[in-house]
Amino acid sequence: MSEMNETRAILVTVAERGTDVPECERSLDELERLLETAGGSCFAKIIQVKESFDPRTCIGKGKVTEIKELCEANGIDLVIFDFELTPAQIRNLENDIGVASVIDRSMLILDIFALHATSGEGKLQVELAQLKYSAPRLIGKGSELSRQGGGIGTRGPGESKLETDRRHLHERVVALERKLEELEENRATMRRQRDKSGLTKVALVGYTNAGKSSLLNKLTGADVLAQDKLFATLDPTTRKMELPDGVSILLTDTVGFIRKLPHHLVKAFKSTLDEVRYADILLIVSDASDPEAQEHIAVAREVISDLDSSDKPTVYVYNKCDTLENAEYGIRGEDRVNVSAKTGEGIDGLLSLIGDVIMRTKRVCRLLIPYSEQGIVSSLYNSYTVSSVEYTDSGVEVVAVLDARGMGLYADLIKGEP
Repeated sequence: MSEMNETRAILVTVAERGTDVPECERSLDELERLLETAGGSCFAKIIQVKESFDPRTCIGKGKVTEIKELCEANGIDLVIFDFELTPAQIRNLENDIGVASVIDRSMLILDIFALHATSGEGKLQVELAQLKYSAPRLIGKGSELSRQGGGIGTRGPGESKLETDRRHLHERVVALERKLEELEENRATMRRQRDKSGLTKVALVGYTNAGKSSLLNKLTGADVLAQDKLFATLDPTTRKMELPDGVSILLTDTVGFIRKLPHHLVKAFKSTLDEVRYADILLIVSDASDPEAQEHIAVAREVISDLDSSDKPTVYVYNKCDTLENAEYGIRGEDRVNVSAKTGEGIDGLLSLIGDVIMRTKRVCRLLIPYSEQGIVSSLYNSYTVSSVEYTDSGVEVVAVLDARGMGLYADLIKGEP
């Protein structure tokens, strides 16, 4: 296979009768960006319009012959399909094309994840996802494995792991899951510590490359890697920051979303995506300069729904507004703000809006705290506004202003309003 930066690929999809062809074109454009992020370039895009998928090759004999001739005439050694292929389809396509490796969209995304994973946990998550998804598709490919050497679709577990038998693969998967469970316990412990701080947790979520990391850096002075690439951020980063009204929050950057995000990836990155589930407020960041911004927001909302987090207070942040003039984004009535992480435009408005949303989630509560747990009184003083404390026969009665986090944290102690 060619060196990573020399890899040229043909991108292929199928538009069944009645399918929105322009949507197929947009999806192929995104697949091209994924390929570029992985270090390759697009030689050609092919949309095959068919009544239905061909069960053997998806695209049919004639189109396979056309792709084979293109690969032979132009030295193309990689063909990428914009949908999930079965192991049998990959084998059939590679046998028929003969001169090129065949991967699908999910395998390409996994390859990018392997390229960008930096933390120990991130690397384990990528390897687990690749073994569960890619290994069954690569076992038995024979000569193709001998060509692995850093090319697109081959990063991650590598030849030695993929050539082992299924029993060894199963053992490796079990070992990885055990390690990730241990890391998840550590992450859960850190979350509990953050919960005890009483600080509101705000998560930056949204489509990949919307500018979430740049926004985190602008807001907190962090030095998170921010690149104009898809999936540049895989590991969540949390920073403490203070709003203009003096209220401190914890702001977390999260992995980006994308169309057709494979479910096995969501599962493998469960602990990372749980940062969305455990957040109090979500900031859905989108690229205001992208004509598909609303479609990207829809994808983000879908993933958020899959994470059972649709009911959280949400602010829509339209980033990169410095690239457009006099533009208005979003839906009337939603909490929204236009910002530029690059120039700082709109940042004050964003901070003010976050403060407003936090205030909306607060209410005055009456708590009855057993004398055996008096330490909670000190925690309330440290994190919330306490208006009165009364020592009764039943315990310490405290009236305090709690936010959603506090109401969840002390739910068993809340006895209503004063």
